[in-house]
Amino acid sequence: MTVYFIGAGPGAADLITVRGARTLAACQVCLYAGSLVPRELLAECPEGARLVDTARLDLDAITAELVGAHERGHDVARLHSGDPSVFSAVAEQMRRLDAAGVPYEVVPGVPAFAAAAAALKRELTVPTVGQTVILTRIAQRATPMPEGEDLATLGRSGALLVLHLAAGYVDRVVEELLPHYGADCPAAVVALASRPDEVILRGTLESIAGQVKEAGIVRTAVILVGRTLGATQFRDSHLYSADRDRHNC
Repeated sequence: MTVYFIGAGPGAADLITVRGARTLAACQVCLYAGSLVPRELLAECPEGARLVDTARLDLDAITAELVGAHERGHDVARLHSGDPSVFSAVAEQMRRLDAAGVPYEVVPGVPAFAAAAAALKRELTVPTVGQTVILTRIAQRATPMPEGEDLATLGRSGALLVLHLAAGYVDRVVEELLPHYGADCPAAVVALASRPDEVILRGTLESIAGQVKEAGIVRTAVILVGRTLGATQFRDSHLYSADRDRHNC
């Protein structure tokens, strides 16, 4: 049997992929993060499926559920918010399953940063303004950042930064980025992206911290900082240019 790591998307139940929904509907066991995954998605599970909320389980307990289901001959849907490729703690689960000889597959989902960009109605890469997006977070007591991945270092690039798990530390974010981006640099925060209670804040690096604190946002949010957020005067891309030779594409 197989464990399927499924990206549930950023919050809205209808943003799960078709493949994700079909896989979920075929699994006899579903492990999900109750604090992050919308309950509506569980309606996709087959009748009688074992549903396990992992919000209070540690890695050993989660692994035991996955291995136990495999031993009973059951496929398992392991629902993760967003996309499993970033900030999902999937790697450590895969390592445990490799050691136990349990097969698994990954079904990608819509990541939070994509849902945030959609909410802002912005393309994060704009010709001649910015073509690089950095997905990162900040150091916390539980999980330090690797050497060279601190905000001060990443900020020197001038790239569009998307910070996960950092809304509660917005003052630190602003302090470390101001020397590199400037007080007038566009910044935005999207909390609960794609959900009915979604919150969108737009401002500058100088003003965004005050907005975040006034709105009471401390989690389930992404911070975006970069010039592409406010770009209006830029060259059209070559992709649709009338000067492009379309006969040799």
